[in-house]
Amino acid sequence: MRSASVIAKADLPLAVGPAMSATLGRGVEMFTATLIADGRLPADLSVVVDALERAGCAPRPVRWIDQGSAADIDFATDPAAARAALEGRVAATDVVVQPSEGREKRLLVADMDSTMITVECIDELADYAGIKAQVAQVTEAAMRGELDFEGALDARVALLAGLDEGAIDRCLAERVTIMPGAKALVRTMRARGARCVLVSGGFTRFAEPVGAEIGFDRVIANRLLVEGGVLTGAVARPIVGAATKEATLREEAAAMPLAQTLAVGDGANDLPMIRAAGLGVAYRAKPVVAAAAAARIEHGDLSALLWAQGIARRDWVMD
Repeated sequence: MRSASVIAKADLPLAVGPAMSATLGRGVEMFTATLIADGRLPADLSVVVDALERAGCAPRPVRWIDQGSAADIDFATDPAAARAALEGRVAATDVVVQPSEGREKRLLVADMDSTMITVECIDELADYAGIKAQVAQVTEAAMRGELDFEGALDARVALLAGLDEGAIDRCLAERVTIMPGAKALVRTMRARGARCVLVSGGFTRFAEPVGAEIGFDRVIANRLLVEGGVLTGAVARPIVGAATKEATLREEAAAMPLAQTLAVGDGANDLPMIRAAGLGVAYRAKPVVAAAAAARIEHGDLSALLWAQGIARRDWVMD
């Protein structure tokens, strides 16, 4: 199966991963456009085929991956033109444009906060200290790329000094929810032979149980320092940030081409691994990430990344 890239807006520069770049360089591969809208795709997709025809892409007939939810259209030329032609063509639909070879990935490296779970753990933990609004403002700026990640993390954790350690377990139990589609994505990929790694700029006390629940092979995250049952306001060194995420992707992919890797995240600290991966996905991401990533999911949940790999629902490993 094959590597996928969700189309960027027509007014943004085309961002491509290694797999797409190699394909464009050879100029001989077929491409596939995939439309993803769980249960909401119209039965008649002739408007999409017509748009590809007008763009000079020489489309083939529609092939359903799952009727009403995901469909492929193979075409012969110009993925950039296809992306521009299909953007917004069908409402509330994620559109994936990709080389027709190499879709299914052997490695997934994923962010945690606001990607594999629905919240930012540090913001929710700060709520137990009565300072959520203050901390969340810094988190948002850091995820938009407006602040240095490591400095912003140190500043936020310092505000938690003196918080009872028990707040961590309370926060995990009361606030942390697995993102829809996360378990199906990870468990299906692992069942098909892929390795899955969770790399978080958040904290081990959240990432380890989250990673175990979803089914990741490996978990990497920051360690909050605790003394006498309270948070010290510091994080163990070295900090897990953007460089660690990219380094982990490259380390885990040492025995395979980077084209066989998938990275997914939402914040600016995810950009290096997203850019390095064969399929780099911005998932409901901050604008700077959505603009730079070769792939983007905005409407569907994480199960969209299974359809992007051409995997039909009947083959998913569900909860």
